Amino acid sequence: MTEAEIRAFLTVLQAGNISSAAARLYVTQPALSKRIQALEHELGYRLITRGKGLRELGLTPKGEAFVPVAERYLELWKEAREIDGIEQNRVLRISAVNSVSTYLFPAVCSGFMLKHPDCLLNFSNYHSQEAYGHVADGRIDLALISDDMNVRGGETVPLFNEDMLLALGPGGRYVDAGHPSELNPADEIRLPWSPEYDMWHEYWFNSTARSRMVVDQMSLLEYFLRFQDVWAVVPATAALHLRERLGIRIRPMQEGPPPQIIYYLKRKIYRIEQAQQFLEAVNRELLRLREMGRHVRPLTEEP
Repeated sequence: MTEAEIRAFLTVLQAGNISSAAARLYVTQPALSKRIQALEHELGYRLITRGKGLRELGLTPKGEAFVPVAERYLELWKEAREIDGIEQNRVLRISAVNSVSTYLFPAVCSGFMLKHPDCLLNFSNYHSQEAYGHVADGRIDLALISDDMNVRGGETVPLFNEDMLLALGPGGRYVDAGHPSELNPADEIRLPWSPEYDMWHEYWFNSTARSRMVVDQMSLLEYFLRFQDVWAVVPATAALHLRERLGIRIRPMQEGPPPQIIYYLKRKIYRIEQAQQFLEAVNRELLRLREMGRHVRPLTEEP
């Protein structure tokens, strides 16, 4: 199985027929057909359906299942060829949950790039469960996550914890609120932060309570917090920025949710110098935030 054969298969899929695919690859139609046939022979099953008089080609069920495998094969092939120049163009592939990427990462990445200008950052936004899979298969070098899962081959280490604070939109309905019993879930802009937060929420508001809006992006939560007499519970790293940027009222809660723990995740057998340097940049920003208040607590001085 060669790169040329895989690329031939995917190009035929994109073009819809042999003649267009051959033109894109600058090869003859017979040569392209031989590449597809060689790939099918090695795999032991047909990928493409062919019929007399049919200009358009289709995929067999096994061909459809092979598409994501072929795409990943090309990605790995590209990464393998780039290894030779890794010292000249060092790439650190990182991901983070939404709250961390929105409010913590801008300052962290800026400081990291200034200190390490020879390192290239490749950033993706993944939920915790997605990140575990991408770290395991090598797509991500380092991930900041909020869910601690026992996954083979991955190393999960607590990085910092932060209080969950009450954020209040404009209006006077909750001007004195500081306890869950004083909050109406019908006015809540809710983002499911972690399993621990969900358990706290169900305890105080039960599973049948309807929030005014449930979102999965910090940008949406930030927008809807501008509405009259709404409230949300947000982690401290986000709350501090919301207060600075929007003037949103932020306060601790009595019997509030447990502090949120953010972990870093990397492969156990894989060590990369840039990942360590990035964690040091994260820790520097955490120490700066801790000086603004005691709601953010690094769990290690040197990750």
